[in-house]
Amino acid sequence: MIPPYLIDFSLQDLPLVETDVIVVGSGIAGLYTAIQASRHQRVMLISKKSLFESNTRYAQGGIAAVIAEDDSPDYHLQDTLIAGAGLCAEEAVHALVHEGPDGVRQLMQMGAEFDQVNGELALTMEGAHSHRRILHAHGDATGYEIVRALAEYVKTCSNITLWDDHFAIDLVTIDEECRGVLVQRPDGERVYVTGKATVLCTGGGGQLYRYTTNPDVATADGVAMAYRAGAIIQDMEFIQFHPTSLCYPGAPRFLISEAVRGEGAVLRNIKGERFMEQYHHQLELAPRDIVARAIVSEMEKTKSTFVYLDITHESEEQVKTRFPTIYETCLRYGLDLSSDWIPVAPAAHYMMGGVKTDLNGETNINRLFACGETSSTGVHGANRLASNSLSEAIVFGRRIVERINMLAPLTEPVPHLAVDENRHELPIQAVVERRLKLQKVMVRYVGVRRDDPGLKKAMDELHRQIGFFSCRLSRKEEYEFANLLTCAMMVARSANWREESRGAHYREDYPERNDAEWSKHTLLHHKHGITEELIHHV
Repeated sequence: MIPPYLIDFSLQDLPLVETDVIVVGSGIAGLYTAIQASRHQRVMLISKKSLFESNTRYAQGGIAAVIAEDDSPDYHLQDTLIAGAGLCAEEAVHALVHEGPDGVRQLMQMGAEFDQVNGELALTMEGAHSHRRILHAHGDATGYEIVRALAEYVKTCSNITLWDDHFAIDLVTIDEECRGVLVQRPDGERVYVTGKATVLCTGGGGQLYRYTTNPDVATADGVAMAYRAGAIIQDMEFIQFHPTSLCYPGAPRFLISEAVRGEGAVLRNIKGERFMEQYHHQLELAPRDIVARAIVSEMEKTKSTFVYLDITHESEEQVKTRFPTIYETCLRYGLDLSSDWIPVAPAAHYMMGGVKTDLNGETNINRLFACGETSSTGVHGANRLASNSLSEAIVFGRRIVERINMLAPLTEPVPHLAVDENRHELPIQAVVERRLKLQKVMVRYVGVRRDDPGLKKAMDELHRQIGFFSCRLSRKEEYEFANLLTCAMMVARSANWREESRGAHYREDYPERNDAEWSKHTLLHHKHGITEELIHHV
């Protein structure tokens, strides 16, 4: 049994810090939401590392928004719904495509500098988009540029207090209302931060897998915290594996952006044969789940651990200009993007599931909100359309703040709450070993392709670690593993429950999409277990 709290505590005995809005996480969702909230509220922005260490920083491709005259929100909506494979919440997608362009313009007003050509915003194409609508910065450093601009803007906001290197351990909830967060300072001291609203912006959970494009901080903290607090978690079976991460000895699983294929790069197996025409009519621009499975199939056919990405038809100048970060990273390992075929393989990239929210980012727990990859707004459905995630963060970040501005202050900042589980000392086995074992289980049984025996094996293996929750935890690494274990169990359980293939969830024993039986969301709740919610299309 996963307990509601990871630590024993008494609120009456903890130092108290009061604010209006607590924002946990410092990617685009956290930074943007904190900035918006600070216009009328005091904000505590909590980051477990620095402002520059988040999934946003590593986002290369860009941010999707309807800017071009030949494009329209209707086209963007349709592309998103197709990619989402029947599980998108159409009202949420409608909000994204209509409000996203204004959000992008606001990012520019805050200092984000997107690439231009002849004085006009440069737009590129990415997989499954019907029009050029992807804005990018410094070629392939869009995420870094957005974080840079927002982080600098945060420093000008007198209403924002920033806590770097602080770990948010758990949410404090009383009678299905969030009262604040238990936080551990860098020196180990624990404090109770209370506010009238708490916004989880902690990003995704790429570290569930051995091979991921995500940084080390992506340990699904917010989703696990929300689950323990009683929030509904939605669609955790849908994990997007990016088809093309660098796969080369001594190199990290560095993301080779979707935009490289958008600019004409092709995939070849180790025999040099182009193969995507066997799998989808959109070839290399097919949705990510299809491309990822096609690559795995070709790897199996050719008994290889990778395929090649080939953009050698482009000039060296064009490649260096459009993809400077990718070019320089590959060159660091002896690979020239302009003249070499680059070895690539799929890696865990993005969670479509997360904390279920409404159109204002609010959860089923009063005063608790979620934004960005931590949330499940319904925008992405079963498969995220490339570059929609950054747009989603700013659209719903603004909506969250509008809702928070309507909330009354808390009347009881320090409720009488004490937890004593009589926890025992942590076993000698190192947390790093437990984490590696978990990641291997997820890669082997809950990866790109799944089946019933493998998923049951994964659940059995993960359940053997359940005793970890009864240990006395005190370090960041221990909290992170507890959060990874919580979310790994949810992913495996949800994947085993959905007996069909849809979007990023592929079952070899149920290879077909089944709308008659499975046009519904997977819902998980700490007390009520796994349930479902039928899709209601507008």
